Amino acid sequence: MNRFTYTLLLRLALPFVLARLWWRGRRESGYRRGIAERLGVYAIERPEKLLWVHAVSVGEVRASAPLVRALQEAAPDHKMLMTCTTAAGRETIQQVYGDSVLASYLPYDYPGAARRFLEYFRPRLGVLMETEIWPNLLAECRAASVPVLLANARMSEKSAAGYTRWPDLMRPAFASLAAVCAQSADDAGRLRQLGAPSPEITGNLKFDATPDAAQVAAGEQWRQALGRAVVLLASTRESEERMLLEDFKELDALIVVVPRHPQRFEEVAALAGERRTAQAMPSAQTRVYLGDTMGEMAFYYGACDVAVIGGSFAALGGQNLIEALACGAAVVTGPSMFNFAEATRLAVEAGAALQCAGPEAAASATRDLLADPQRRQAMSRAGKALCEAHRGATERHMKVCLRLLRERARG
Repeated sequence: MNRFTYTLLLRLALPFVLARLWWRGRRESGYRRGIAERLGVYAIERPEKLLWVHAVSVGEVRASAPLVRALQEAAPDHKMLMTCTTAAGRETIQQVYGDSVLASYLPYDYPGAARRFLEYFRPRLGVLMETEIWPNLLAECRAASVPVLLANARMSEKSAAGYTRWPDLMRPAFASLAAVCAQSADDAGRLRQLGAPSPEITGNLKFDATPDAAQVAAGEQWRQALGRAVVLLASTRESEERMLLEDFKELDALIVVVPRHPQRFEEVAALAGERRTAQAMPSAQTRVYLGDTMGEMAFYYGACDVAVIGGSFAALGGQNLIEALACGAAVVTGPSMFNFAEATRLAVEAGAALQCAGPEAAASATRDLLADPQRRQAMSRAGKALCEAHRGATERHMKVCLRLLRERARG
Protein backbone atom coordinates (compact mmCIF):
# COMPACT_ATOMS: atom_id res chain seq x y z
CA MET A 1 0.00 0.00 0.00
CA ASN A 2 1.27 3.48 -0.87
CA ARG A 3 0.12 6.85 0.42
CA PHE A 4 -2.32 7.39 -2.48
CA THR A 5 -4.16 4.12 -1.73
CA TYR A 6 -4.07 4.83 2.01
CA THR A 7 -5.62 8.27 1.49
CA LEU A 8 -8.28 6.89 -0.83
CA LEU A 9 -9.29 4.31 1.77
CA LEU A 10 -9.43 7.02 4.44
CA ARG A 11 -11.71 9.15 2.27
CA LEU A 12 -14.06 6.23 1.69
CA ALA A 13 -14.14 5.59 5.46
CA LEU A 14 -14.95 9.20 6.44
CA PRO A 15 -18.77 8.81 6.71
CA PHE A 16 -18.31 5.79 8.98
CA VAL A 17 -15.65 7.58 11.05
CA LEU A 18 -17.96 10.56 11.64
CA ALA A 19 -20.87 8.25 12.47
CA ARG A 20 -18.72 6.45 15.01
CA LEU A 21 -17.77 9.80 16.58
CA TRP A 22 -21.43 10.67 16.98
CA TRP A 23 -22.18 7.21 18.40
CA ARG A 24 -19.37 7.46 20.96
CA GLY A 25 -20.73 10.86 21.90
CA ARG A 26 -23.72 9.16 23.51
CA ARG A 27 -21.49 8.17 26.44
CA GLU A 28 -18.78 10.84 26.16
CA SER A 29 -20.18 14.16 24.98
CA GLY A 30 -16.68 15.43 24.20
CA TYR A 31 -16.69 13.37 21.02
CA ARG A 32 -19.52 15.51 19.64
CA ARG A 33 -17.55 18.71 20.19
CA GLY A 34 -14.69 19.91 18.04
CA ILE A 35 -15.65 17.81 15.01
CA ALA A 36 -14.53 20.63 12.68
CA GLU A 37 -11.08 20.50 14.30
CA ARG A 38 -10.76 16.88 13.25
CA LEU A 39 -11.16 18.09 9.66
CA GLY A 40 -8.59 20.86 10.02
CA VAL A 41 -10.96 23.78 10.66
CA TYR A 42 -10.15 25.92 13.71
CA ALA A 43 -11.58 28.94 15.49
CA ILE A 44 -9.20 29.28 18.44
CA GLU A 45 -6.34 31.64 19.19
CA ARG A 46 -3.56 31.71 16.60
CA PRO A 47 -0.38 33.14 18.18
CA GLU A 48 2.63 34.33 16.21
CA LYS A 49 5.04 31.86 17.79
CA LEU A 50 3.83 28.37 18.61
CA LEU A 51 5.18 24.96 19.64
CA TRP A 52 2.98 21.92 19.13
CA VAL A 53 2.82 18.70 21.17
CA HIS A 54 0.51 15.83 20.24
CA ALA A 55 -0.49 13.38 22.99
CA VAL A 56 -3.14 10.96 21.83
CA SER A 57 -4.93 10.31 25.15
CA VAL A 58 -4.74 10.46 28.95
CA GLY A 59 -1.51 8.53 29.46
CA GLU A 60 0.42 10.44 26.83
CA VAL A 61 -0.89 13.81 28.09
CA ARG A 62 0.41 13.05 31.57
CA ALA A 63 3.68 11.60 30.26
CA SER A 64 4.33 14.74 28.22
CA ALA A 65 4.03 17.07 31.23
CA PRO A 66 7.75 17.27 32.13
CA LEU A 67 8.66 18.06 28.52
CA VAL A 68 5.83 20.56 28.04
CA ARG A 69 6.81 22.40 31.22
CA ALA A 70 10.45 22.48 30.12
CA LEU A 71 9.52 23.84 26.69
CA GLN A 72 7.36 26.54 28.26
CA GLU A 73 10.25 27.58 30.48
CA ALA A 74 12.83 27.52 27.68
CA ALA A 75 10.65 29.39 25.17
CA PRO A 76 8.41 31.76 27.18
CA ASP A 77 7.69 33.85 24.07
CA HIS A 78 6.07 30.83 22.37
CA LYS A 79 2.54 29.61 23.01
CA MET A 80 2.06 25.86 23.47
CA LEU A 81 -0.57 23.97 21.46
CA MET A 82 -1.52 20.51 22.67
CA THR A 83 -3.51 18.20 20.44
CA CYS A 84 -5.11 14.89 21.31
CA THR A 85 -7.41 12.30 19.76
CA THR A 86 -9.74 11.22 22.57
CA ALA A 87 -12.32 13.12 24.59
CA ALA A 88 -10.68 11.92 27.82
CA GLY A 89 -7.37 13.24 26.54
CA ARG A 90 -8.95 16.65 25.94
CA GLU A 91 -10.30 16.71 29.50
CA THR A 92 -6.90 15.71 30.87
CA ILE A 93 -5.18 18.55 29.00
CA GLN A 94 -7.51 20.94 30.81
CA GLN A 95 -6.89 19.25 34.17
CA VAL A 96 -3.11 19.20 33.85
CA TYR A 97 -2.41 22.50 32.07
CA GLY A 98 -5.47 24.70 32.50
CA ASP A 99 -5.20 27.87 30.42
CA SER A 100 -1.42 27.68 30.07
CA VAL A 101 -1.78 25.83 26.73
CA LEU A 102 -4.08 25.88 23.74
CA ALA A 103 -5.94 22.62 23.18
CA SER A 104 -7.55 21.06 20.14
CA TYR A 105 -8.12 17.74 18.43
CA LEU A 106 -5.55 16.59 15.90
CA PRO A 107 -7.05 16.48 12.41
CA TYR A 108 -7.70 13.14 10.79
CA ASP A 109 -4.87 12.04 8.52
CA TYR A 110 -6.15 13.56 5.30
CA PRO A 111 -3.68 15.68 3.30
CA GLY A 112 -6.03 18.67 3.15
CA ALA A 113 -6.89 18.54 6.86
CA ALA A 114 -3.22 18.26 7.84
CA ARG A 115 -2.33 21.13 5.51
CA ARG A 116 -5.05 23.37 6.96
CA PHE A 117 -3.86 22.55 10.48
CA LEU A 118 -0.28 23.53 9.66
CA GLU A 119 -1.28 26.67 7.71
CA TYR A 120 -3.49 27.85 10.57
CA PHE A 121 -1.12 27.29 13.49
CA ARG A 122 2.27 27.50 11.72
CA PRO A 123 4.13 25.57 14.46
CA ARG A 124 7.88 26.04 14.69
CA LEU A 125 8.29 22.55 16.13
CA GLY A 126 6.07 19.48 16.36
CA VAL A 127 6.41 16.79 19.02
CA LEU A 128 4.55 13.49 18.65
CA MET A 129 4.41 11.40 21.80
CA GLU A 130 5.43 7.73 21.76
CA THR A 131 3.95 5.97 18.68
CA GLU A 132 1.95 8.52 16.70
CA ILE A 133 2.99 7.94 13.07
CA TRP A 134 0.58 9.49 10.55
CA PRO A 135 1.83 9.30 6.93
CA ASN A 136 -0.05 12.29 5.48
CA LEU A 137 0.55 14.52 8.50
CA LEU A 138 4.28 13.81 8.44
CA ALA A 139 4.46 14.37 4.68
CA GLU A 140 2.72 17.73 5.05
CA CYS A 141 5.01 18.71 7.94
CA ARG A 142 8.02 17.96 5.79
CA ALA A 143 6.60 19.97 2.88
CA ALA A 144 5.93 22.90 5.23
CA SER A 145 9.43 22.67 6.79
CA VAL A 146 8.00 21.92 10.23
CA PRO A 147 10.52 19.71 12.09
CA VAL A 148 8.82 16.85 13.95
CA LEU A 149 10.28 14.96 16.89
CA LEU A 150 8.97 11.54 17.88
CA ALA A 151 9.37 11.85 21.66
CA ASN A 152 9.48 9.15 24.34
CA ALA A 153 9.32 6.77 21.41
CA ARG A 154 8.59 3.11 21.95
CA MET A 155 8.26 0.33 19.41
CA SER A 156 7.35 -3.19 20.47
CA GLU A 157 8.15 -6.22 18.31
CA LYS A 158 4.44 -6.62 17.59
CA SER A 159 4.02 -3.01 16.45
CA ALA A 160 7.20 -3.12 14.36
CA ALA A 161 5.96 -6.24 12.58
CA GLY A 162 2.72 -4.43 11.75
CA TYR A 163 4.52 -1.42 10.28
CA THR A 164 6.80 -3.61 8.12
CA ARG A 165 3.73 -4.97 6.32
CA TRP A 166 3.34 -1.61 4.53
CA PRO A 167 6.89 -0.45 3.64
CA ASP A 168 5.82 1.84 0.77
CA LEU A 169 3.54 3.72 3.16
CA MET A 170 5.41 3.63 6.46
CA ARG A 171 9.11 3.95 5.58
CA PRO A 172 8.63 7.44 4.07
CA ALA A 173 6.59 8.41 7.14
CA PHE A 174 9.33 7.38 9.55
CA ALA A 175 11.94 9.00 7.32
CA SER A 176 10.02 12.30 7.48
CA LEU A 177 10.75 12.63 11.19
CA ALA A 178 13.39 15.23 11.98
CA ALA A 179 14.52 13.35 15.11
CA VAL A 180 13.59 10.44 17.36
CA CYS A 181 14.08 10.17 21.14
CA ALA A 182 13.73 6.47 22.00
CA GLN A 183 13.02 5.05 25.43
CA SER A 184 15.49 2.17 25.12
CA ALA A 185 18.12 0.60 22.86
CA ASP A 186 15.60 -2.02 21.69
CA ASP A 187 13.09 0.70 20.77
CA ALA A 188 15.80 2.64 18.92
CA GLY A 189 16.88 -0.43 16.96
CA ARG A 190 13.37 -1.24 15.78
CA LEU A 191 12.68 2.39 14.86
CA ARG A 192 15.94 2.54 12.86
CA GLN A 193 14.96 -0.60 10.94
CA LEU A 194 11.62 1.04 10.08
CA GLY A 195 13.39 4.03 8.54
CA ALA A 196 13.57 6.55 11.40
CA PRO A 197 16.62 8.81 11.14
CA SER A 198 19.32 8.17 13.79
CA PRO A 199 17.18 7.49 16.88
CA GLU A 200 18.77 8.70 20.11
CA ILE A 201 18.32 6.78 23.37
CA THR A 202 17.01 9.37 25.83
CA GLY A 203 15.08 7.30 28.39
CA ASN A 204 11.47 7.41 29.47
CA LEU A 205 9.84 10.76 30.30
CA LYS A 206 7.48 8.99 32.69
CA PHE A 207 10.39 8.62 35.14
CA ASP A 208 10.58 12.43 35.30
CA ALA A 209 6.94 12.88 36.24
CA THR A 210 6.50 13.79 39.91
CA PRO A 211 3.42 12.36 41.67
CA ASP A 212 1.13 14.81 43.43
CA ALA A 213 2.47 14.59 46.99
CA ALA A 214 -0.78 15.92 48.47
CA GLN A 215 -2.77 13.21 46.71
CA VAL A 216 -0.36 10.47 47.84
CA ALA A 217 -0.58 11.72 51.44
CA ALA A 218 -4.39 11.88 51.24
CA GLY A 219 -4.45 8.30 49.99
CA GLU A 220 -2.23 7.14 52.85
CA GLN A 221 -4.52 8.86 55.36
CA TRP A 222 -7.58 7.28 53.71
CA ARG A 223 -6.06 3.80 54.07
CA GLN A 224 -5.21 4.41 57.72
CA ALA A 225 -8.76 5.57 58.40
CA LEU A 226 -10.13 2.52 56.59
CA GLY A 227 -8.25 0.19 58.91
CA ARG A 228 -7.80 -2.75 56.54
CA ALA A 229 -5.57 -3.82 53.66
CA VAL A 230 -6.21 -2.34 50.22
CA VAL A 231 -5.46 -3.97 46.86
CA LEU A 232 -5.72 -1.67 43.85
CA LEU A 233 -6.64 -3.00 40.40
CA ALA A 234 -5.23 -0.02 38.50
CA SER A 235 -6.23 1.10 35.01
CA THR A 236 -8.09 -2.10 34.20
CA ARG A 237 -9.31 -2.70 30.67
CA GLU A 238 -12.26 -4.48 29.06
CA SER A 239 -12.82 -8.04 30.34
CA GLU A 240 -10.14 -7.75 33.02
CA GLU A 241 -12.29 -6.80 36.01
CA ARG A 242 -14.36 -9.99 36.06
CA MET A 243 -11.27 -12.09 35.35
CA LEU A 244 -9.29 -10.55 38.20
CA LEU A 245 -12.10 -10.35 40.74
CA GLU A 246 -12.74 -14.06 40.31
CA ASP A 247 -9.26 -14.79 41.70
CA PHE A 248 -8.88 -11.79 44.03
CA LYS A 249 -12.26 -12.04 45.78
CA GLU A 250 -10.93 -14.38 48.50
CA LEU A 251 -8.21 -11.95 49.60
CA ASP A 252 -8.62 -10.44 53.06
CA ALA A 253 -8.57 -6.88 51.71
CA LEU A 254 -10.69 -4.17 50.14
CA ILE A 255 -10.39 -4.45 46.35
CA VAL A 256 -10.39 -1.00 44.72
CA VAL A 257 -11.00 -1.07 40.96
CA VAL A 258 -10.07 1.94 38.83
CA PRO A 259 -10.93 1.35 35.15
CA ARG A 260 -8.61 2.84 32.54
CA HIS A 261 -11.43 4.54 30.63
CA PRO A 262 -14.08 6.67 32.40
CA GLN A 263 -16.79 5.65 29.94
CA ARG A 264 -16.65 2.19 31.55
CA PHE A 265 -17.37 3.39 35.09
CA GLU A 266 -21.07 2.46 34.90
CA GLU A 267 -20.29 -0.96 33.48
CA VAL A 268 -17.80 -1.74 36.26
CA ALA A 269 -20.10 -0.28 38.94
CA ALA A 270 -22.24 -3.41 38.57
CA LEU A 271 -19.32 -5.42 40.02
CA ALA A 272 -18.68 -3.11 42.99
CA GLY A 273 -20.47 -2.69 46.28
CA GLU A 274 -19.86 1.07 46.48
CA ARG A 275 -18.20 3.83 44.45
CA ARG A 276 -16.04 6.77 45.44
CA THR A 277 -18.28 9.47 43.96
CA ALA A 278 -21.16 8.29 46.15
CA GLN A 279 -19.33 7.01 49.23
CA ALA A 280 -15.98 8.65 50.06
CA MET A 281 -15.20 5.98 52.66
CA PRO A 282 -16.45 2.44 51.95
CA SER A 283 -18.46 0.69 54.63
CA ALA A 284 -16.98 -2.23 56.57
CA GLN A 285 -18.90 -4.87 54.62
CA THR A 286 -17.82 -3.62 51.19
CA ARG A 287 -15.42 -5.99 49.41
CA VAL A 288 -15.14 -4.26 46.01
CA TYR A 289 -15.00 -0.47 45.67
CA LEU A 290 -15.08 1.48 42.40
CA GLY A 291 -12.66 4.36 41.96
CA ASP A 292 -14.76 6.41 39.54
CA THR A 293 -12.89 9.72 39.68
CA MET A 294 -10.53 11.31 37.18
CA GLY A 295 -7.08 12.70 37.93
CA GLU A 296 -6.67 10.87 41.25
CA MET A 297 -4.32 7.99 40.43
CA ALA A 298 -1.70 9.29 42.89
CA PHE A 299 -4.39 9.13 45.59
CA TYR A 300 -5.25 5.53 44.73
CA TYR A 301 -1.59 4.48 44.65
CA GLY A 302 -1.04 6.17 48.01
CA ALA A 303 -4.08 4.36 49.40
CA CYS A 304 -3.08 0.82 48.43
CA ASP A 305 -0.88 -1.85 49.95
CA VAL A 306 -0.42 -3.57 46.57
CA ALA A 307 -1.05 -2.16 43.08
CA VAL A 308 -2.01 -4.63 40.35
CA ILE A 309 -1.45 -3.07 36.92
CA GLY A 310 -4.28 -3.41 34.42
CA GLY A 311 -4.01 -3.97 30.69
CA SER A 312 -1.49 -6.69 31.44
CA PHE A 313 -3.80 -9.67 31.91
CA ALA A 314 -5.53 -9.32 28.55
CA ALA A 315 -3.11 -9.11 25.61
CA LEU A 316 -3.06 -5.30 25.65
CA GLY A 317 0.52 -4.44 26.56
CA GLY A 318 -0.10 -3.10 30.05
CA GLN A 319 -0.55 0.34 31.56
CA ASN A 320 1.94 2.71 33.16
CA LEU A 321 3.58 1.08 36.18
CA ILE A 322 6.09 3.92 36.66
CA GLU A 323 3.57 6.18 38.41
CA ALA A 324 2.80 3.37 40.86
CA LEU A 325 6.52 2.89 41.56
CA ALA A 326 7.05 6.62 42.05
CA CYS A 327 4.20 6.70 44.58
CA GLY A 328 5.82 3.87 46.54
CA ALA A 329 3.35 1.09 45.77
CA ALA A 330 4.38 -2.57 45.73
CA VAL A 331 3.58 -3.53 42.11
CA VAL A 332 2.24 -6.73 40.57
CA THR A 333 1.70 -7.09 36.81
CA GLY A 334 0.36 -9.69 34.44
CA PRO A 335 2.30 -11.19 31.52
CA SER A 336 1.40 -8.62 28.83
CA MET A 337 3.54 -5.53 29.46
CA PHE A 338 5.05 -4.98 26.01
CA ASN A 339 4.10 -1.27 26.00
CA PHE A 340 6.27 -0.85 29.11
CA ALA A 341 8.74 -3.67 28.47
CA GLU A 342 11.90 -1.82 29.51
CA ALA A 343 10.36 -0.23 32.62
CA THR A 344 8.90 -3.59 33.66
CA ARG A 345 12.24 -5.34 33.21
CA LEU A 346 14.01 -2.70 35.27
CA ALA A 347 11.36 -2.82 38.02
CA VAL A 348 11.43 -6.62 38.29
CA GLU A 349 15.26 -6.68 38.35
CA ALA A 350 15.28 -3.98 41.03
CA GLY A 351 12.88 -5.96 43.22
CA ALA A 352 10.21 -3.27 42.92
CA ALA A 353 7.66 -5.33 40.96
CA LEU A 354 6.52 -8.90 40.40
CA GLN A 355 5.42 -10.08 36.95
CA CYS A 356 2.98 -13.00 37.05
CA ALA A 357 1.74 -15.48 34.47
CA GLY A 358 -1.95 -14.72 35.01
CA PRO A 359 -4.69 -13.65 37.45
CA GLU A 360 -4.37 -16.72 39.69
CA ALA A 361 -0.61 -16.25 40.09
CA ALA A 362 -1.08 -12.52 40.65
CA ALA A 363 -3.65 -13.16 43.38
CA SER A 364 -1.27 -15.60 45.07
CA ALA A 365 1.63 -13.13 44.88
CA THR A 366 -0.59 -10.37 46.25
CA ARG A 367 -1.71 -12.59 49.15
CA ASP A 368 1.94 -13.24 50.01
CA LEU A 369 2.74 -9.51 49.88
CA LEU A 370 -0.17 -8.62 52.14
CA ALA A 371 1.24 -11.04 54.71
CA ASP A 372 4.75 -9.59 54.46
CA PRO A 373 4.86 -5.84 55.27
CA GLN A 374 8.66 -5.79 55.32
CA ARG A 375 8.82 -7.04 51.75
CA ARG A 376 6.25 -4.45 50.66
CA GLN A 377 8.34 -1.73 52.28
CA ALA A 378 11.46 -3.00 50.51
CA MET A 379 9.62 -2.98 47.17
CA SER A 380 8.39 0.54 47.88
CA ARG A 381 11.91 1.78 48.53
CA ALA A 382 13.23 -0.01 45.45
CA GLY A 383 10.54 1.52 43.23
CA LYS A 384 11.24 5.05 44.40
CA ALA A 385 15.00 4.53 44.00
CA LEU A 386 14.50 3.16 40.49
CA CYS A 387 12.47 6.21 39.44
CA GLU A 388 15.07 8.56 40.91
CA ALA A 389 17.93 6.74 39.17
CA HIS A 390 16.28 6.98 35.74
CA ARG A 391 15.39 10.65 35.79
CA GLY A 392 16.90 12.90 33.15
CA ALA A 393 14.93 12.05 30.00
CA THR A 394 13.42 15.56 29.92
CA GLU A 395 16.84 17.22 29.77
CA ARG A 396 17.96 14.91 26.98
CA HIS A 397 14.73 15.55 25.04
CA MET A 398 15.17 19.30 25.48
CA LYS A 399 18.61 19.22 23.89
CA VAL A 400 17.05 17.68 20.79
CA CYS A 401 14.12 20.14 20.76
CA LEU A 402 16.39 23.18 21.06
CA ARG A 403 18.68 21.83 18.34
CA LEU A 404 15.72 21.44 15.96
CA LEU A 405 14.51 24.97 16.74
CA ARG A 406 17.98 26.39 16.04
CA GLU A 407 18.24 24.47 12.78
CA ARG A 408 14.83 25.72 11.68
CA ALA A 409 15.74 29.31 12.57
CA ARG A 410 18.82 29.06 10.37
CA GLY A 411 16.58 27.86 7.55
